[in-house]
Amino acid sequence: MSVRNTLSLVELFLATPAKSSLLAFGPLVLALGQLGNSYVNGISPVVAVGFALVMLGFAVVAMRHHAAEHRLQRLEADLESSPDADSLR
Repeated sequence: MSVRNTLSLVELFLATPAKSSLLAFGPLVLALGQLGNSYVNGISPVVAVGFALVMLGFAVVAMRHHAAEHRLQRLEADLESSPDADSLR
């Protein structure tokens, strides 16, 4: 039977704080910067909002990929440290 083990964002940030912060907050800062730039320079908000939505989507996909990568590394470490790891080979 398969057990689904979910990884919370807090656990992910505690395990890899730098990478998680860059992947989560970097695109958000760029989106906010573009929205501010659009407002200050009088550019159409449609372009800025479109860019912001794309960056938010990127942040979600990047964090999901990062979480999957972290789960895989944790699974491989658990398999290597298990007492019957030699019998699996």
